[in-house]
Amino acid sequence: MLSAEIKNFLIDIDGTITDDIPNEEPERMETCEPYLDALQTVNKWYEEGHQICFFTSRTEEHRDVTENWLEKHNFKYHTLLMGKPRGGNYHWIDNHMVKATRYKGKFTDLIEKEYKIQVFKDE
Repeated sequence: MLSAEIKNFLIDIDGTITDDIPNEEPERMETCEPYLDALQTVNKWYEEGHQICFFTSRTEEHRDVTENWLEKHNFKYHTLLMGKPRGGNYHWIDNHMVKATRYKGKFTDLIEKEYKIQVFKDE
């Protein structure tokens, strides 16, 4: 269990820290460039002691090219999970508190906002 001040970031790769590259075009995975604001922010979070896990829809056959790309561009991280379901519209159900942030084109420090969300009905 992580302490309250340490976050466990699960970060997508394609369309989030680099261009959106489909699995059907793996030749582009090794030549794409990182989003520099993503690189700086992710590495800052790592240095602050947060856990960084890249969670991607890339398949296991793309693991080597993905690890090499992350290393080439100096991304600091702890784990890499392959095989995230494709298609978006995710609804994560877990027995732990889960916070989600949709990437909209810029990595920055996180700020607090209040939103209306869907939850299970109390019984």
